[in-house]
Amino acid sequence: MHSSIDALYVASSVFLFLDLLFFALHREFLGLDRFNFDLPRFFQLFACRNSSITVFLIYLFPDGNFCPGGSIYPNPKESNLFLSLGHHVDVYFPVCKRSRISAPFVFSEEIFEEKQPASIEVLPDECLFEVFRRLPGGEERSICANVSKRWLMLLSSIGRDEICAKKTDPSFEMEEKFLPNKAHESSECNKKGGIVGSNGNKVEVEAEDEEIEGDGYLSRCLEGKKATDVRLAAIAVGTGHRGGLGKLSIRGSNSTRGVTNIGLKAIARCCPSLRVLSLWNVSSVGDEGLVEIANRCHMIEKLDLCQCPAISDKALLAIAKNCPNLTSITVDSCSNIGNGSLQAVGSYCGSLRNVSIKNCPLVGDQGIAGLLSSASYLLTKLKLHALNISDVSLAVIGHYGKAVTDLVLSGLQNVSEKGFWVMGNGLGLQKLRSFTIISCQGVTDIGLEAVGKGCPNLKQFYLNKCAFLSDNGLVSFAKAAVSLESLQLEECHRVTQSGFFGALLNCSGKLKALALANCLGFNDLVLGCPLIARCTSLQSLSIRNCPGFGNGSLAMLGRLCPQLQHVNLNGLHGITDEGVLSLIENCETGLLKVNLSNCVNLTDKVVSVFARLHGVTLEQLNLDGCKYVTDASLVAIAENCLFLSELDVSKCAITDSGIAALACAEQLNLQILSMSGCSSISDKSLTSLVELGQTLVGLNIQHCNAIKSSTVDLLVERLWRCDILS
Repeated sequence: MHSSIDALYVASSVFLFLDLLFFALHREFLGLDRFNFDLPRFFQLFACRNSSITVFLIYLFPDGNFCPGGSIYPNPKESNLFLSLGHHVDVYFPVCKRSRISAPFVFSEEIFEEKQPASIEVLPDECLFEVFRRLPGGEERSICANVSKRWLMLLSSIGRDEICAKKTDPSFEMEEKFLPNKAHESSECNKKGGIVGSNGNKVEVEAEDEEIEGDGYLSRCLEGKKATDVRLAAIAVGTGHRGGLGKLSIRGSNSTRGVTNIGLKAIARCCPSLRVLSLWNVSSVGDEGLVEIANRCHMIEKLDLCQCPAISDKALLAIAKNCPNLTSITVDSCSNIGNGSLQAVGSYCGSLRNVSIKNCPLVGDQGIAGLLSSASYLLTKLKLHALNISDVSLAVIGHYGKAVTDLVLSGLQNVSEKGFWVMGNGLGLQKLRSFTIISCQGVTDIGLEAVGKGCPNLKQFYLNKCAFLSDNGLVSFAKAAVSLESLQLEECHRVTQSGFFGALLNCSGKLKALALANCLGFNDLVLGCPLIARCTSLQSLSIRNCPGFGNGSLAMLGRLCPQLQHVNLNGLHGITDEGVLSLIENCETGLLKVNLSNCVNLTDKVVSVFARLHGVTLEQLNLDGCKYVTDASLVAIAENCLFLSELDVSKCAITDSGIAALACAEQLNLQILSMSGCSSISDKSLTSLVELGQTLVGLNIQHCNAIKSSTVDLLVERLWRCDILS
């Protein structure tokens, strides 16, 4: 069979050859005089071609333009195998079938063709660096960064001053109008990525829109496993053409491939508009990365370093010298940062306003003194926690803290009574408005009185764990602090009712908020007090977890403070209905927020009086843990409380009937309802809860064991606008 096919092929080829030869010899007769016939060339072509038709066409059109349409295959190497088609040629070519191979095995082409890497991949990093820095814009760089990790890291290693931009690029034209010097006439890219201006001077340019980049509004936060060098490189390359990175926060680090100096360097090179940098618990980042940030990101305004043991004075010194716009610095648990860098920050950062230093063992009096003495006229907020400083530092604060408005001193074990006395008598804290003292054993009656006298504009004062402060010191401070508006005492166990009410009566008449928490020195003693001495300015009263505070003290507060609007009596197990009623019945203005949580002895009587006397003003009511409160309280609330928006009856003795009463209230517009742990609430409350859900945005039904899961699903479906905790 194969022999007959071969014979037929030979015969057809001979016939075609003779026809072509006849056509060539009789071209004049056929009217084709313009074709010159060269018989030797004809035979030469015929011997080299396996297609007679191709020979004929090539001979007639020696320049190869026998079909103006061009080749149907883009590869020029295949042009000798196929005919090109013009737009006027109508030729049909059947699909060529691949010939069968009669062999025991059929091998694929991949076995014989060795895969060659892309030609650009064989280039060394130095060559790719030169290619990438000549990309026209940020989008092109982002696209290239998606190719491979190698390309991404190379792109992130290109500094903004190393990018070559051409004037012909649209993105560069947009940048050009925002540059300070707009005279650019040469598009030649110099070695550092600059443009030569008309005056011959080099003008530095960026590859992105400087106006948008200057805004630096983009914010990125990496936490835990997501904090890696690769992600930082992607952020560095990708944020440039979208406005520039303005805030970067790194919290924690990947345990195996976490953030190192390489990632921070990528941010430094690509994000010159960075303004806020936070590094928390990043042990693998050291001076090298932060120094690169300092050298390239001169717009840094806020720096937050927490648990970065590898960062030392060297990095902070570079920040101080290169970032003059620094306004806020926080250094927490950085064991290698000491006095030298703090002195440099005070000297070089003329805009510094906020300083927080915590648990840095190398920071002492010298660093604090150098910082305060240099930045005394602008520094407004100062926080010192768990430092090895002495009375000298407090004396410096009292003398140089002329602009300080907020001061926090915490865990200063080496500071004595003398330090607070000198600080108060230094007369430098004239602008101090808020003062917080925590766990400082040097706070005594004498020192606190001096602070009150030396801070005439002090409005908020918070004392916590000051064991040596007594009633006399508290009363003396209240007399001296003529502008005091808020006083908070926590775990001051030597303060009793005498000091509490003495401070209340001896304040300047501006005290608006008074709070006690976890003070164990109270005993419910009835003290004689003339009715004429009242504190009419007090609007907020909070007494939490003070077991000795009872009904007698509440009754006295009711007589002394008639203008109360916010009352918090959380955890006062000793009070009953009698004491609370004596307080609320003397409130001349309506109560707005009341918290009676964990007052286990209160009953429906108190709630009913609340609703009747203050229902038109009451906005928030917390009865969590009041186990004697029943449905009667909910009925009173539904009838009288017109503006109540938040109600907490968790672990109260309420049932489905009480919820139904709330749902039937015509003017009640509850937004948050919490009834966690109410075991008597069942599926019967579904209709009532759906009715209340028209205004609810928060519903807590946790530990309501009588409510089935199917009912909860229905609530979630119907109250789709409400956040339901179940």
